Amino acid sequence: MLTLRKTPLFEEHKKAGAKLVDFAGFEMPVQYQGIIAEHNAVRTKAGVFDVSHMGEFIVSGKDAFNYLNYLVPNDIKKIEQPGKGLYTQICNENGGTIDDLIIYKLDESFLVVVNASNIEKDWKWFNKHKSGFNVTLKDISDATSLIALQGPKSSEILSKVLNINLQDLNSHKYFEIKKYKSFRIARTGYTGEDGFEIFVNEPSEAVSLWQSLISSGVTPCGLGARDTLRLEVAYPLYGHELDDETSPLEAGLSWSVKLDKDSDFIGKQVLVKQKSEGLKKKLACLKITDKAIARQGHKVYSGDNKEIGIVCSGSQGITVGYPVATAYVPPAFSNPGTNLLINIRDKMISATVVQRPFYKRS
Repeated sequence: MLTLRKTPLFEEHKKAGAKLVDFAGFEMPVQYQGIIAEHNAVRTKAGVFDVSHMGEFIVSGKDAFNYLNYLVPNDIKKIEQPGKGLYTQICNENGGTIDDLIIYKLDESFLVVVNASNIEKDWKWFNKHKSGFNVTLKDISDATSLIALQGPKSSEILSKVLNINLQDLNSHKYFEIKKYKSFRIARTGYTGEDGFEIFVNEPSEAVSLWQSLISSGVTPCGLGARDTLRLEVAYPLYGHELDDETSPLEAGLSWSVKLDKDSDFIGKQVLVKQKSEGLKKKLACLKITDKAIARQGHKVYSGDNKEIGIVCSGSQGITVGYPVATAYVPPAFSNPGTNLLINIRDKMISATVVQRPFYKRS
């Protein structure tokens, strides 16, 4: 029987009565008081997530910059200055997505944050391609806790809890990472709201920070709300919108693919070809005109009942007020206003392609 791994905050989740599930080999909270309440807390005030299951690598050495630029389609030049961060992917030779990740430039090295389900796969890929580069790789995943504070009140709350000047915290731009005391704090998240991800090296400090945030009135949130929040803003989830057969261009992430950057990168030739010849599939955001919820794997049909695609993710759009889904369809069917059908439990349910994302904070 597989023994599930636990984050340093596991006992806190149990004490709070969380419903725990297996996620990427970790025993993680899927919800506490309920997904709707947790989702709404993040949209209106603040919620806190334990994302310590995520992976972290340190890349250092004189070739670290060129090495990372070879691995990813985005341009590492954007983060030459310490404190900057960058969303990107790693692609295979066929242009498919091995993972999506965030890279931060620290003082003398780079911090790479990868998805929990892909830590082992990514680590092997990073090592496989370091030949010819003077780089040192270190997997610090097990030694790093990660706490995500998300919502419009995040900066105000974090300022009080960590005794950080609010003006200083608010000067922190999106995707920047700064050192505060023993923490590294990045202004980023996976919810579409303002927020911070806090990297903690000591388990006891992670527990103390979590307890302080909860005591200050922040709502503890599980993976269920994390999923509904990210889907409303159409952020991709690996294994749903992204996989080894799907390119970042097909996933609508062309803004993070720099085909004209100075250096070559793995998968570039295929991505150049896709851009010049056109995509075979494209990610579409679907508003479902019924109460039915689409799920991954449900088939998508054109208005004249021809099967054309497949659903990647689906849930109730808690903030927007209607069921939402993402699906891969031929580009001709991906334009906003296009009417489609989804087979949900043997019923053909109508859906309309809408502009991405479903929700955008004001």
